[in-house]
Amino acid sequence: MPITLHIAVLDDEVDITQLLANYLQSRGYRVTQVHSGRALMEVMQAADTPALVLLDLGLPGEDGVAIARKLRENWHCGLVIVTGRGDAVDKVVGLEVGADDYVTKPFDLRELLARIHAVLRRTALLGTSALAVPTAPHTTFMFAGWQLDTAARRLTSLLGQDVALTRGEFDLLCVFAQHPGRVLSRDMLLEHTRGREAAPFDRTIDVQVGRLRKKLEADAEDPQIIKSVRGAGYILVPAVTSC
Repeated sequence: MPITLHIAVLDDEVDITQLLANYLQSRGYRVTQVHSGRALMEVMQAADTPALVLLDLGLPGEDGVAIARKLRENWHCGLVIVTGRGDAVDKVVGLEVGADDYVTKPFDLRELLARIHAVLRRTALLGTSALAVPTAPHTTFMFAGWQLDTAARRLTSLLGQDVALTRGEFDLLCVFAQHPGRVLSRDMLLEHTRGREAAPFDRTIDVQVGRLRKKLEADAEDPQIIKSVRGAGYILVPAVTSC
C-alpha cells in the first residue's frame, strides 16, 4: 500500500477526525482533517487531491448531501459516508448522490479500514482494477442508440449528447454491456461492481439501476433497456455491439 495515499476526513467533531487520522496514519495513509464543507473544497482544489473522502452528513449549518453531490460531480475520488444517520432513507440518499459506501456511527475502525481498502481497490488506487472494467482498455459498447466509451468513461446519446455517470453507474452499466441478454442477480452485480470485500446493504443495486433508467430510458417507469426479472435480478435487453 502506497504510504503517500491521501485521505480527507470531514467531521465537525474534532475528536472523531483525530481518532481517524491517528488510526489511518498508523496504517500508512496521509490524512487531512477538515471540519467544514468550505475547508474540504479548499483541500480538493489543491494540487494533491485526496484519493478518498470520509464524509459526515450531520454537519451543523451545512448540507452534507450537497457536499457529497459536489464531490461526485467534480472529482474522481472514493467517497465513504461516515455518519450517525442510520435510517434506511438516509442510506438510499447517500447512494443516490454517488457514495461508494455508507458507515454508521459508532463504527469499528478495522471494519472501516476494510471498507476503505475495498473502495480504493475498486477505483484502482491500490493497483487492482475493478472487476466491472472491461479487459480491453478502449472498448466502446453500442446499444439502443447509446454509446458507452470505456476509455473516456463517457456515455453518449444518439444525438451526440454526453450523459454524466457516477463511478458506480459507469461500473454497473459496463457489467450489463458485457453481458447483454443475460439475467444478472443483485449479488452478481454487487460482486462485480463493489468487490468481494464490500459490505453492501439492501437496495444498493436497485437504487443504481433506478438512476441508470432515468438516464437511459424514454420512460423510466416502463423500462425497455434494463428490465427487471422478478425474483432473479436485471437484464440488459437490447443487442450490444463493441469495437
